[in-house]
Amino acid sequence: MAQPVTKVLVIGYVWPEPRSSAASGHVMQILETFLQQGWDITFSSPAGPGEHKADLAVLGIREVSIELNNSSFDVFISELAPDIVLFDQFMMEEQFGWRVEKHCPEALRVLETSDLQSLRHARHQRLKDRLKANSDQDDFSELFAPALREEFELMADTDLAKREIAALYRCDLNLMISEVEIELLVEQFGLPRQLLHWCPLMVELPSAPARAFADREHFLSIGNFRHAPNWDAVLWMKTTVWPLIRQQLPDAQLHIYGAYTPPKATALHNAAQGFHIMNWAEDALQVMSAARVCLAPLRFGAGIKGKLVDAMLCGTPSVTTPIGAEGMYGDHPWPGAVAHNACDIADSAVRLYKDQTLWQAAQQAGTMLLSERYQYAVHGQALIEKLRYCQQHLQILRTSNFTGSMLRHHFHKSTQYMSQWIEAKNRHSPTD
Repeated sequence: MAQPVTKVLVIGYVWPEPRSSAASGHVMQILETFLQQGWDITFSSPAGPGEHKADLAVLGIREVSIELNNSSFDVFISELAPDIVLFDQFMMEEQFGWRVEKHCPEALRVLETSDLQSLRHARHQRLKDRLKANSDQDDFSELFAPALREEFELMADTDLAKREIAALYRCDLNLMISEVEIELLVEQFGLPRQLLHWCPLMVELPSAPARAFADREHFLSIGNFRHAPNWDAVLWMKTTVWPLIRQQLPDAQLHIYGAYTPPKATALHNAAQGFHIMNWAEDALQVMSAARVCLAPLRFGAGIKGKLVDAMLCGTPSVTTPIGAEGMYGDHPWPGAVAHNACDIADSAVRLYKDQTLWQAAQQAGTMLLSERYQYAVHGQALIEKLRYCQQHLQILRTSNFTGSMLRHHFHKSTQYMSQWIEAKNRHSPTD
């Protein structure tokens, strides 16, 4: 007798734009993994469609718009009766988790974190404090790769961390893109390891050889301008890193691509300085394949970086910081260079740009790293096996996660009362 098809509901913070952000790309990889199982998928979001939204319907995924604080979602999810509910970012669990609990209590609750937002925001604040206290724009080594205990102390008192960690507890499984974040959550925040599953970016290994050294030119940087770490990196390149590179390579050109280019970014364009703001790339892999070196001087951030995985896919060596490379390469050599200050970033970039032997070794290191850590087949299978295990042992897992059960009970009750009050208020005019 045929088994019933697994029904999955995804509640997205935004509609996926895989060509605009790594976070959306990861969501699409997860959806493709589900589709390969023949699962029935519905993607919903309270957000409006973005300029570069993926066409999910073409893939056979239903698209349903939903609203915040609207009981119409109750009818929708009751009729759908999903077996698995995937929250894309913890804010969606906050908004809709209690409704899932109310109408589909037996559904497996999964949170796709993308990265730890509370870690990223805490690091951003640390950078702001450093810039206020010290005008030096070269050395930021004290910000890079501190001990996990220091990261915990930086985050622990923040409202965002308390909200995010609570959401992780309330879910049955949390998909973590970075092993460093898993260790932070387990060792410092005390989350049970069984609640966390390592699911990094998943890629198919390239079948054709990458473009050769002699067939490439220019430096490249890429990333969504709406993402604060990317914008900060652009500013650091403009003021400090790029002038150091141009001192050694006077004719060097830097092409910066990114979705949703704001006027403040366009204003940085200066052809005379070789600093080119190129707006959105229709095909990110194409422009990455044409570049000789990828620059990603990130001074804060979390998770792992899609631009650096793309660089490996294209055989493009990259120069980044410990923040950029965090959680990405394990015990393997980095396919390029990891530097702590602007001078070293510039020197490393110039060496890679000029030294073909060094460049080819970095390219080979990237190919090896992809094979060892990012293969789609390996992580896709591991994800499906983990989800099936959790479904089969759901009650045992929930009983052992008493903290999560307690948080669900209190949070969802209070959220339900607040939502009912808002809905009742919205039904009446101010004069009633």
